[in-house]
Amino acid sequence: MLYTPRSFQESDLPTLHAFMKQHAFSTVISHGSGLNVSHLPLMLIPDRGDKGTLLGHLARANPHWKDFDGERPALCVFHGPHAYISPTWYKVQPSAPTWNYAVVHALGRPRIFDTQAELSKLIDLMLAQYEPASGAPGHAAHLPEEVRAQLLEHIVGFELPIEELQGKFKLGQNRSAEDQAGMMEALAGQGGDALALLELMRQRGR
Repeated sequence: MLYTPRSFQESDLPTLHAFMKQHAFSTVISHGSGLNVSHLPLMLIPDRGDKGTLLGHLARANPHWKDFDGERPALCVFHGPHAYISPTWYKVQPSAPTWNYAVVHALGRPRIFDTQAELSKLIDLMLAQYEPASGAPGHAAHLPEEVRAQLLEHIVGFELPIEELQGKFKLGQNRSAEDQAGMMEALAGQGGDALALLELMRQRGR
């Protein structure tokens, strides 16, 4: 269970789905013979099931897929922007340093695809998502069928119907308006994830 103070909770399904699509590279954790962890891009099918369904694949050489029997649970963590927050950015003093971030946790019981046709369809979905130009005739992503079939033998596809979905957006909502303004002003002078975090804070403040 993800510890989430009430001020940081996010339960709106469209908001969680949009976050998962934007930050699709997930950490997948399950427990079989031991604790197994893989880092995978996951495709969200939002209208399959009450909370949506996740699709993904692993290398067949990765034993993690053996946990995916439709019975054992797996946790998928979608990581958003994050950044260090200095106490010097606050008006209220004394204050402590902290770290602001946004994550979504999806819990379900993954199962392996039964057919190569399902796996092939998943690859097509991923190509359409990440390389839309791949639909053009002669594109390099369109391999000869015999080569594609050989490559599919080296991966294992799975689906995870989402049973529980939890969002934690720790963006300084527990601070005063003045402190939040100080955070945003300081983050604007940073780079990388700090700017992405700032944009998320601005969106949430609307």
